[in-house]
Amino acid sequence: MSEEKRPAGATGRHHLHGDRSLGFAVLSVSDTHTEQDDPSGHLARDLVAGAGHTVVHYALVANSIADVRERLEPWLGELGVEAAITVGGTGVSSRDLTVNALETMGGRKLDGFGEIYRSLSFEEVGPLAMISRATLFVVQGKPVFALPGSERAVRTAIEKLILPATIHLVEELER
Repeated sequence: MSEEKRPAGATGRHHLHGDRSLGFAVLSVSDTHTEQDDPSGHLARDLVAGAGHTVVHYALVANSIADVRERLEPWLGELGVEAAITVGGTGVSSRDLTVNALETMGGRKLDGFGEIYRSLSFEEVGPLAMISRATLFVVQGKPVFALPGSERAVRTAIEKLILPATIHLVEELER
């Protein structure tokens, strides 16, 4: 990658883009949508596939810690799944349990993703960005991005953060 195409601060082997194709799992978490009527989950799948990656698994589960864990843990144990995206369940209501589920899965939280996501989101929606619990965990050695359920949020996170940085993140986790 030439210097003029690199984002500010990206130098040497710490590139952001690569030519590797990754296997992703996409899990929507919702009490109101179905797999057939899941615009944000479908958008996540389309953006990942459109960037040349493979969506190995997709499903929609209820907003429940048990349901999120039951579906996500086996996927993360598969060799073909190198990263996961959850869509929904990252707000502050009592029914928003995705982040809680990920916390119980024994991973480590990487704060930078949520901080940068909220900064980008602030530019789009103002102070309401502060109530998002969008975050990134490393679970079973794989990145799991927890995104809000709106299509705008999914597009912002995937296009501006996940696609540009996940190949490098996966390679670092494999070291």
